[in-house]
Amino acid sequence: MPDVRMRRKAFRVVLLLLCAFVSGARSLRAQDPPPRIPWFVVDAHATVPRFPSNDTALADSRDLEASELPGRGWGAQVGLHIYPLRWRVITFGVGGEVAVGRATKTPNVDTTVALRSAREVFRTIAPQLSFNFGNGNGWSYLSGGLGRSTWAIVPEGQENHPPDSEPLKTINYGGGARWFIKPRLAFSFDVRFYAINPGTPFGVLPGSPRTTLMAIGAGVSVK
Repeated sequence: MPDVRMRRKAFRVVLLLLCAFVSGARSLRAQDPPPRIPWFVVDAHATVPRFPSNDTALADSRDLEASELPGRGWGAQVGLHIYPLRWRVITFGVGGEVAVGRATKTPNVDTTVALRSAREVFRTIAPQLSFNFGNGNGWSYLSGGLGRSTWAIVPEGQENHPPDSEPLKTINYGGGARWFIKPRLAFSFDVRFYAINPGTPFGVLPGSPRTTLMAIGAGVSVK
């Protein structure tokens, strides 16, 4: 069920972005020759990743109680994108992204069940292909890529657990926009989903389930 709800959210986000793309394409046709999308852009975003909470299958893979999972956290996202080709209103981009997210949880001492503190760290790196709509003053995009990630969920007193360092195949997809407030500096945002492959069972512990994480980011872009 969590993955189904996440896919529905992804579909709604894509629909909203497509509406923005149509509006951007109309304004592009109405202008005198606008500047093209630049040859490259570097993004730096602060992010809010939404980690699963109360997910029994995920907790079982780390010998945790579901209520010990940290949930929402903070992170960062850095990307480099190059735009070598334009066809009609679409500019094609290639590049890559490095992202990290972190969350911690300290249980309430008043609970009747003894719970441990835990920290969660997600790291990923991946190439990306993007479809961009707009011009050099501002544009929106859809992008995706296939890479690897590590996903550590570490309860207090349980270090160096094999699942925490296992590389997992991860598909990332999403979209966003950039608005240049100065000739080389833009405000930008990104909504991204990370579809993570199931993990490998270790010993008596089951592998982590197939999971989709969502991260919302905002920051600056430099061209």
